[in-house]
Amino acid sequence: MSRDRADQFCGIILACLGLAVAAWSATRFDIGTLRRMGPGFYPLALGLTLAGLGAIVTLGAGPGGQRTRLALPELAAVVGAIAVFAFGVERFGLVGTTAASVLISSLATPRGGIAWRLALAACVTALCVMVFHLGLRMSLPLWP
Repeated sequence: MSRDRADQFCGIILACLGLAVAAWSATRFDIGTLRRMGPGFYPLALGLTLAGLGAIVTLGAGPGGQRTRLALPELAAVVGAIAVFAFGVERFGLVGTTAASVLISSLATPRGGIAWRLALAACVTALCVMVFHLGLRMSLPLWP
């Protein structure tokens, strides 16, 4: 698939997904007003934003282009990192799961060696602890 076709296809998918989320939230929840937002206001806004971004991607896809390949190893690294976090945060805690997820997802980039990956994992883990545990006081366990 050429790059322009891939951009057009992905832009259309984003726009359709955004419109579906916007329609779902508009029909299921009270939207409210700008002054008194209802529970459907934020999903509606996010859906419309996603639809707008999809339109921008679709319209920005130029004619012609180079062939692209489906990056399966990179996709597997990102999806695997999300799965590790989703299924491991309760069992292994925020610190261990965040570090593992960042290390797994960093396999998607050819840049950086092991020192770069470990530094990235340490920084993102520290930031997550500061934001979610200390700042927002979420009841996620820090350690197993």
